[in-house]
Amino acid sequence: MPEGVSALGLVLGGDPTLYAIVRLSLQVSVSAVALAALVGLPLGAFLALVQFPGRTFLVVVVNAFMGLPPVVVGLAVYLLLSRSGPLGFLGILFTPKAMIIAQALLVIPIIAALTRQTIEDLWVEYRDELTAMRVGPFARVTTLLWDARFSLVTTLLAGFGRAAAEVGTVMIVGGNIDGFTRTMTTAIALETSKGDLPLAMGLGLVLITIIIVINALAWGVRRVGELHAG
Repeated sequence: MPEGVSALGLVLGGDPTLYAIVRLSLQVSVSAVALAALVGLPLGAFLALVQFPGRTFLVVVVNAFMGLPPVVVGLAVYLLLSRSGPLGFLGILFTPKAMIIAQALLVIPIIAALTRQTIEDLWVEYRDELTAMRVGPFARVTTLLWDARFSLVTTLLAGFGRAAAEVGTVMIVGGNIDGFTRTMTTAIALETSKGDLPLAMGLGLVLITIIIVINALAWGVRRVGELHAG
């Protein structure tokens, strides 16, 4: 298949256009997951360990937002960052920063919900011990987050996989500008529509490879965690 051979040649030959797109995609997704982790990890642990009015409602909302349509997130961020929006003065619409914010908002519910479930399960095991030691809420959060670190790395990798595979959100807020905001997924969509199949397939090969590596890392981290627990 000529297109397949050309696509493989682009990947193995270090095509500068292809790798510039890959580099930007990884920068945006890694930054988005890091930002989402700063919010999602403590939020999930807080929901797991602290009882307060409205907690059940908040848990339901966080779980529901795991399935929030990406284009809705993109639209919301677009409205916030547009010139007439409340954050329009920042001037970051159609920039990588806007893409990072959009992806982070998409990933936060995933990280928060998975963290909550992990910490809740761990709390069952440690409840009596930490209660007897009169450990406060903040110390409980930090203690259990650290103890669940292997499971939570898997959670972060799941968030990264979700961010890296996203199209609609980054297309809306990033604009798919060549050499500036074009990611692997948006470039695949564009190049396919243009008929440039080798570049689209080359980017697809790289994206599939990244997803496989992420899943392999997640499996490896789980195994390490099981051995550590044992």
